[in-house]
Amino acid sequence: QVQLVESGGGLVQAGGSLRLSCAASGRTFSRYGMGWFRQAPGQEREFLANIDYRGSSTNYADSVRGRFTISRDNAKNTVYLQMNSLKPEDTAVYYCAIDRLAFRLILSTTAGAYDYWGQGTQVTVSS
Repeated sequence: QVQLVESGGGLVQAGGSLRLSCAASGRTFSRYGMGWFRQAPGQEREFLANIDYRGSSTNYADSVRGRFTISRDNAKNTVYLQMNSLKPEDTAVYYCAIDRLAFRLILSTTAGAYDYWGQGTQVTVSS
């Protein structure tokens, strides 16, 4: 049973920072790429960032490139999303997800490529 548990969300003022964590279990974490997505009310789920299984290749959405950083610690089975210079439009529920296929070097930006998801953590950015 694969489980992904996000933490680190909360309320922050515009310009502030948050660090999200996603702890994984039930799958050999070090073999799988990971992704972060978010969903705001009334909007579709949006890709933010992904990282390959080794942690050596990352990809970002234009909306967060230069402000957000994805990283992973395979020894701790955890992926992180460092979010800086937060804006009110970053307000959403943030989700981590694990790739369907092991050892993939080029990860997808579409939600369907990920087969397990966390429960989500709320991030609210006040102006």
